[in-house]
Amino acid sequence: MRTLIAVAFLVGVSFTLVHAGPPVADDLLPPLAPWNGKSRALALAPDHPWATPCERSGLTATPRYAETVSWLRRLVDAAPELSMSAIGRSAEGRDIVMVLATRATPRTPEGLRASGKPLVLIQAGIHSGEIDGKDAGMMLLRDMTVLGTRRGLLDRANVLFVPILNVDGHERFSRFNRINQRGPVEMGWRTNARNLNLNRDYTKLETEGVRAIVGVITTWSPDLYLDLHVTDGGDYQYDVTWGATPGTGGSPSIAGYIDGLLRPAVDARLVAMGHVPGPFVWFQNGRDASEGLAEWIGSPRFSNVYGAVRHLPTILVENHSLKPYDRRVLGTYVFLDAVLDRVGRDAAALRRAAAKDRALRPDPVVLEWGSGEGARQTKLRYLGIRPGTLESPVTGGAVVRWTGEPYEADVTVVHADVPVTVVDRPEAYVVPAAWTPIVDKLRLHGIAVERLDAPATLEVETYRVPDAAPAGGGASFDERSAIYEGRMRVDPGKIVTERRTVTYPAGSYRVGTDQPLGDLAVLLLEPRSPDSFFQWGYFLEILDRTEYAESYVIEPLARRMLEADPALTREFREKLASDPKFAADPKARLDWFYRRSPYFDATYRLYPIARVPYGDVSRKPLSGTATESTVSD
Repeated sequence: MRTLIAVAFLVGVSFTLVHAGPPVADDLLPPLAPWNGKSRALALAPDHPWATPCERSGLTATPRYAETVSWLRRLVDAAPELSMSAIGRSAEGRDIVMVLATRATPRTPEGLRASGKPLVLIQAGIHSGEIDGKDAGMMLLRDMTVLGTRRGLLDRANVLFVPILNVDGHERFSRFNRINQRGPVEMGWRTNARNLNLNRDYTKLETEGVRAIVGVITTWSPDLYLDLHVTDGGDYQYDVTWGATPGTGGSPSIAGYIDGLLRPAVDARLVAMGHVPGPFVWFQNGRDASEGLAEWIGSPRFSNVYGAVRHLPTILVENHSLKPYDRRVLGTYVFLDAVLDRVGRDAAALRRAAAKDRALRPDPVVLEWGSGEGARQTKLRYLGIRPGTLESPVTGGAVVRWTGEPYEADVTVVHADVPVTVVDRPEAYVVPAAWTPIVDKLRLHGIAVERLDAPATLEVETYRVPDAAPAGGGASFDERSAIYEGRMRVDPGKIVTERRTVTYPAGSYRVGTDQPLGDLAVLLLEPRSPDSFFQWGYFLEILDRTEYAESYVIEPLARRMLEADPALTREFREKLASDPKFAADPKARLDWFYRRSPYFDATYRLYPIARVPYGDVSRKPLSGTATESTVSD
């Protein structure tokens, strides 16, 4: 054993020596224009007693988890406006910490609501290599409290700050993470210790981090949710790109507030401090955006779309990875400062927008949006960096090389406002008692669920999925096979709707859609929805055939069926004539009869969650007691 340990140690030393050296050579990245924005004055000198670890490095490095938490504890101990708690614990045993900044008492969700001030939830490090928000947030908390330079922000707003959501990924610390990003010197990893991407987990809730943050959302009911990231992709002039999910994604009034009232004020502050704010730039690395941009609305597995679907004002920030770390951290500071200042001054408008969206009950419900034929088109004054190409001896073809040359152009933006998949809104869903784990997921989201305390016989709509199979590829660039984010993704194929009368036993559940999170319930429970529990593979059991019959009994049964039913005889003959493969397969022929007999499993490939449609005269109200309702609106 000692020999093995020694060998492992030597191998580790050898690996370190081979890979020692600086991070990505600057000449591998696109040329960089000089920058000296006014926001540089926001950073403290490295020797200042309250300099953050990042400032002590000259805004080139970010601290490890332990140093981050230690510095925050010191700040909290010195500032009566601050308190810190753990909102969860990671798979590797680290606390996921959150800092509350408020002058309200008591420091409870009820106390903060009673203060009348808006509550802003700031989340950093969901992708822990994209860690700008952590260092910017630490600076701002200090300035709002012990230094006092931004003390006025707490006169107008309350803040929840999560410095590192993906704490285990954060500690996969290396100078060799994120080859396409300029700093910090060392940084964490995109995914957690189980290689799960937290920003693909907002619907399935399988990571400790996202369960924790959704718990915060449900418990504290923030007025605004900020998720801080850094981009991948190509080069352009913007250093801070940000925005809400377009209004078609579920919350039109919230999108209108963010684009119409918040964006002008925030962008003006960023520009005044030397930054270049912009909209999201959805294009693949190497494509010249002057050819046009396509808007994209993802599914609620992503934080910003999840926020839109649950009508929580949510902003996604994507700093530009090719800008230096100091510029990105300072830009994030200015952004956060400007958002808190503006939202603190017009919280009533923000709350009105959110209330208006929560009151919506769209019917039909759009499950998926696209930018196909008929999509709206607008013009954008785009601030780009001109790409060039060179012939590569490595690839054997042309590859992009960003030139560093800035340009401006009016480009066409194609909006994602074309419904791709829609479904009629039901009054409710019924979940059989056997599928209680699905109800547990719904409750984690804060969706109100009722438990039946007596049997109920209902006329319902059910789905059958005869062609459902493992998915091959998917809607996003990083979803290339059926195995995705630790689950077997399922393509529902053709879905057949059936009307059935079902008696549900006591202990079954009703999920009404006339609630603030009703739209989220629809997107989670409709099999056609890309982020449904069905497509995430939570119903694989129903695709497994478990009962069969032998030929010695099916063959005489088939003859009896043919003798008794002339219509079945005609159907069988037509099948033989039209399908030579079927005609040549004795087992398939017998199975054809077995499937049409009363002995075949009537629940095979039957989706167990049923719909109670609106306007159904045979519908009976479900008698039940609401056993849990964490929706606070």
